Amino acid sequence: QVQLVESGGGPVQAGGSLRLSCAASGRIFSINAMRWYRQAPGKQRELVASITSGGSIDYADSVKGRFTISRDNAKNTVYLQMNSLKPEDTAVYYCYAAVMMSRWDRQYDYWGQGTQVTVSS
Repeated sequence: QVQLVESGGGPVQAGGSLRLSCAASGRIFSINAMRWYRQAPGKQRELVASITSGGSIDYADSVKGRFTISRDNAKNTVYLQMNSLKPEDTAVYYCYAAVMMSRWDRQYDYWGQGTQVTVSS
């Protein structure tokens, strides 16, 4: 009923930049939190950045000052601008959205399919 489609991943050299996008579509009344997570091989999935519908933002300490999360509510899209990338940023990046499909419904959790980011030294 709701799909999240990510784009923008790929290979990049250390110090470079990438911009990830995640567009939500389907039966959407409103989207509350939108987040980016990442999972490196052999590690648990970790929260990278989050943004509420009102614009409140949080970052993991490891990306503060390098990554910027933003969203376009009219397009139901969240972005992650990643600068000064490091090899340790290599992971599959997943977007998440807390979606309400009607005014009277509870929110549901949706995930994107993931996009690979590979940073070489």
